[in-house]
Amino acid sequence: MLKVRDLDAFYGPSQALFGMELAIEAGQVVTLMGRNGMGKTTTVHTIMGLMPARRGTVEFEGARVDGLPAFRIARLGLGLVPEGRQIFPNLSVRENLVAASANRTARPNPWTIARVFEFFPRLAERQRNMGNQLSGGEQQMLAIGRALMTNPKLLILDEATEGLAPLIRQEIWSCLARLKSEGQAILVIDKNVSALIPLADRHHIVEKGRVVWAGSSQALAGDKDLQHRYLGV
Repeated sequence: MLKVRDLDAFYGPSQALFGMELAIEAGQVVTLMGRNGMGKTTTVHTIMGLMPARRGTVEFEGARVDGLPAFRIARLGLGLVPEGRQIFPNLSVRENLVAASANRTARPNPWTIARVFEFFPRLAERQRNMGNQLSGGEQQMLAIGRALMTNPKLLILDEATEGLAPLIRQEIWSCLARLKSEGQAILVIDKNVSALIPLADRHHIVEKGRVVWAGSSQALAGDKDLQHRYLGV
């Protein structure tokens, strides 16, 4: 579904990505993990066309998308839940969802407001509240719901649970597990190894703008030294 090959990206003269590589198949949950500042969000921004790639390719469903503007990449079926959530603070919950509503890929059983409210009952209770009146956890649910309303083929979550209370984190992980069971392909950027190991099919650990390790949940779970070296605080 998504193939990133030999990707380089720069902030001005400073190189941020060095030959980044990852792949996601339909229905898979795949992770990018690593400490802060290692290039995870830069990878997401480059995939989504929010910053240019200097070298390498990004393919989605067999077609190159690197070089396309961000809105065209999104319309192909990539839905982003950005770091920091970035919901519309002066729109209501319902208005945030309506603003993103689209089914350009003619997905069967598409996401609707009713379906998002069934998925996140708390949003149904707060549907008339403005975005800036929600808690951090509710904002994250709204950001996920807004991305789902685009009916994405691939859902990308950047720092899915950062700054959230443990109970809210668990609710988010449960929602992602449910999405996976429905066949949704997901790329998750996060640091919560214990939650990601049972959820994801494959993991990529990023260090200084490159993938230094990739493998299965079983392999990651069995290598505590690897976890400590690249993911420990």
